[in-house]
Amino acid sequence: MSNNIKKIGKSLKRGGMLETSPLCLYFEDNAPADAVPMVNVDTCVAKAILTAAVDKNTPALYIGHDSIKGLCLGGITWLGFSKKISSHIKYFVSTGHENFRNGTAEYLKASPKLFEKFTESIGPITLPRKYLVVRSCDNFNEEEHSEISMDSEEGNHHVLCSFLCFGNGQQIRNLCSLIHFRTGNPFESIIGPFGPACATMITYPAQLAEKTPKNAAFIGPVDPTGNVWFPQDYMALGIPLNIAKNMCHDLKDSFAFKRPEVAYPEVRDDIRPRDISK
Repeated sequence: MSNNIKKIGKSLKRGGMLETSPLCLYFEDNAPADAVPMVNVDTCVAKAILTAAVDKNTPALYIGHDSIKGLCLGGITWLGFSKKISSHIKYFVSTGHENFRNGTAEYLKASPKLFEKFTESIGPITLPRKYLVVRSCDNFNEEEHSEISMDSEEGNHHVLCSFLCFGNGQQIRNLCSLIHFRTGNPFESIIGPFGPACATMITYPAQLAEKTPKNAAFIGPVDPTGNVWFPQDYMALGIPLNIAKNMCHDLKDSFAFKRPEVAYPEVRDDIRPRDISK
């Protein structure tokens, strides 16, 4: 199975017939010379990453402790750059607190207690390297970054590299089906977990959270607070390296190649309202 990042990216794009660029997310100890701080694109990490996928003119992006100023505090925490979570966040995400933002709440959780259980269930979030880098797979230089072509660090749960795809319903459905080409258990390989958009895109696929399932891709985001900028007909699919390698290997044996008329129908039998009372 190929470790070639560019080849995997092409396979993901072909498997979903994506119009956006599959992204490679990886970690290293030095900020790439050809990359810019993510905050230069947007203060929201997830929004900046989506921009990198849809706009081919966006350069590679990075985040490090020296480049987090101005970014969303939630994103900084969810990516492991801050270990402190405000004691009021559990109220803000759930029912609100009079001493925090005048009681403003997101009502994403039924109670503060449930948010506490949620954070306990994912475990601590830590980084395997100093910098998170996001770049289009098409622009990945294999020779410069050969050290990330491994599944995980020795003795560490972190994945040094993961992939991220954006697409419409049909495109993401096909990529999910390609993941299931190799699965035995249909209930474990693709998960739509609670969390902010940046968790779906980075934290979970890269297994930054200690208790993240090891062999799952993550579909979402399920956080409605991003709906104001996330396209209505799009979904994101965060894919760990080991699963992406399997997808690349399986592509030509799967429905995507052998039954393209089913995966990507040129003529559609759209459902139309009809009178069934007669």
